[in-house]
Amino acid sequence: MSGTAHEHARICRGCWDQMRMPIPIRGPLSLPFRVFGITRSKMNPNICTICERAFRRVKKHRHISANATILFADIRGYTSLSGRIDAIALSDIVSAFQDQCAQGIWAHDGIVNKQMGDGLLAIFNFPIKIERHAEAAVAAALDIQRRCKPLLAAMAGPLDLAAADTAGIGVGVHTGQVEIGEFSTIHSEFTAIGSTVNRASRLETQAAAGEILISAESATLAPGLTAGTPTRRLTLKGVDHPVLAHVLTAGG
Repeated sequence: MSGTAHEHARICRGCWDQMRMPIPIRGPLSLPFRVFGITRSKMNPNICTICERAFRRVKKHRHISANATILFADIRGYTSLSGRIDAIALSDIVSAFQDQCAQGIWAHDGIVNKQMGDGLLAIFNFPIKIERHAEAAVAAALDIQRRCKPLLAAMAGPLDLAAADTAGIGVGVHTGQVEIGEFSTIHSEFTAIGSTVNRASRLETQAAAGEILISAESATLAPGLTAGTPTRRLTLKGVDHPVLAHVLTAGG
């Protein structure tokens, strides 16, 4: 199946990439599938709920090892913000953040695997296969920063100047082997676990407002976006040695 992230796929790209099964998700042929609960997934509108909820049926195993790129994003200054505006306004900001992040991730064929309040986890290269998934993740991170600029302006409004300077989005990106599958016997939804996921999360926690911290592994696979960028040596929790990260900012 051909297609790009900027198109609305008529069949599930995940089912096609993983099983070569043409499951309709748009158009008249999708109507009978909807009767049986097979609809577009909230993780990515170009995959279906078979990918989301039936991992063992799709892959014939509870989990598999795969090479993927993991992206974590989080709102910086959220704690300060939450103490200064009412709950409804805060929830509107979080919803806008999640929506803008999702659009940026979907535009590059990633999936929003987990939404965790003011943060999220995205996976690139499963279930939609992406040949240059590290590059896709870095491009999505830049897209997130650009899309969230209006949101950041709204965030800074109720804050004092010092707090406004720390408001923004922090992003971490890392590529490597992950275990993907269903890891709960009561909740059938796949996710990714392993040291690659942990490293991406640790990078995100070190990213300042407006920064994208990209591991050396991801940067090597995305030279067009990371060549010549500044680097930073980081001490990450759970990692014995300093880690080199490439630093991109919202301004490029």
